[in-house]
Amino acid sequence: MRSEYVEAVLALVELVPPGTAVAYGDVSELLGSGGPRQVGSVMSHYGSSVPWWRVLRANGEAPPGHEAEALRHYVQEGTPLLGRHLDYLRTGEGRWRVDLMAARWAPDEDAFDLIDAIAERLERQLHKLSAPDDGMTV
Repeated sequence: MRSEYVEAVLALVELVPPGTAVAYGDVSELLGSGGPRQVGSVMSHYGSSVPWWRVLRANGEAPPGHEAEALRHYVQEGTPLLGRHLDYLRTGEGRWRVDLMAARWAPDEDAFDLIDAIAERLERQLHKLSAPDDGMTV
């Protein structure tokens, strides 16, 4: 995976505010590059330094293997939840998920400006890397 793509995904995830969430596909759509699987791969390998719990599967389920830790973050941030999350906190039993319909991040104009800058930088970097180097300058 290209480091430029990793950096772009992580930069975008850092913009997602507390109490909100996005799906892997939302991230790729906002970047205009990759897809849900690529974003998931970035998050699983490099996402520990950003608010990883705010990036979910499209059905609102937390990242596999990190449900308990993610749930603590969701409760602390006031993220809308569905199901028996209180039972899960008490006993480790019960099914729950983020109410992605209510929690989905809707970037404001300032956030879109930042997202556009991230996406444009990624596009320039990827285009620069894929352009043939024929030794000629334009």
